[in-house]
Amino acid sequence: MDFTLTEAQNDLGGLTRKILTDRVTTWEPHGTGGFDAALWTTLARSGIVDAALPSSAGGGGFGLLEQCSVLIEIGRAVAPVPYLTSVTMAAAAVAEAGDGRLTEKWVVPVLRGEQSLAVALDGFTADGAVLSGAQTAVPFGAFADGFLVAASDRLFLVERSAPGVTVSTQQTIDNADAALLELDEVQAEPLPGSPEWVRLRGTVGVCAQQLGVLERALELTAAYAREREQFGHPIGSFQAVRQRLAEAYMDVDAVRLTLWQAAWQVLDGGPGAAEKVATAKFWAAEAGHRVAHSAVHVHGGVGIDVDHPLHRYFAAAKRLEFTFGTAITHLRALGSLLAAQP
Repeated sequence: MDFTLTEAQNDLGGLTRKILTDRVTTWEPHGTGGFDAALWTTLARSGIVDAALPSSAGGGGFGLLEQCSVLIEIGRAVAPVPYLTSVTMAAAAVAEAGDGRLTEKWVVPVLRGEQSLAVALDGFTADGAVLSGAQTAVPFGAFADGFLVAASDRLFLVERSAPGVTVSTQQTIDNADAALLELDEVQAEPLPGSPEWVRLRGTVGVCAQQLGVLERALELTAAYAREREQFGHPIGSFQAVRQRLAEAYMDVDAVRLTLWQAAWQVLDGGPGAAEKVATAKFWAAEAGHRVAHSAVHVHGGVGIDVDHPLHRYFAAAKRLEFTFGTAITHLRALGSLLAAQP
């Protein structure tokens, strides 16, 4: 297991950071937006969207590790783009199926930045290829052109415009990008593959995005602690503040280490993948909670101002903390996996 970043990872991460630094300079009012269509198109035209997909799907021949490098940068910028759901989960699942017709229909428009996909893995049943059910708070569902849906332990592709599909925009703690997805006897397109495969990749992607969020939040907090003065001294010189920042630094490093361990295991396809993913998500959630709250506390009053940039990082960290399971959920899963070992 080698955690040295590949040339492709460094190149993709660097290009993504450059584009997002230039483009993500302001945010929409609190509780609105959540998807920047122009930015999504820019990322696609730059080659970032397709580079980390297999060549069989029209991509650059890379995979999950490169996608994680992109997601880290998306987290650092809190960029409102659906890379995780559209590429790491949905497009990757279609590419894995190896069906040229499905790739042309569902993946190519994503690679061009013309469409986006959302993923709903809970709350649906299938009668053949006819789906019914509902899932609330589907990430990026409000703007999605199609959905990758799990039902009866199978995968399906659903067009937003299909008869029986109802998509209702929902507001989360910071954006209005989620949706209530309701399917009423919808004729769907079956997709070979396992929902668990999609969930594992999605969980790894969440950990990567959380790493970027926490890295940048810690950088902003350390800079603020150097500049903000109390009693004639920078608050970063106070022992309690230094200790809290040091603990946050160790938490971020724990998220980084467990993320890359999990990504390598998922790529390897070995039996230890679920255990490593559970470990990574535990740290992404637990450390994410601690680092986000430390950043707010060190910033003081401005830390809870919804117009201050830090609030975006706090809200993003909290959303990612709960996405695909809380810390205690994955701790219990990890315990069950360890207990099952002979």
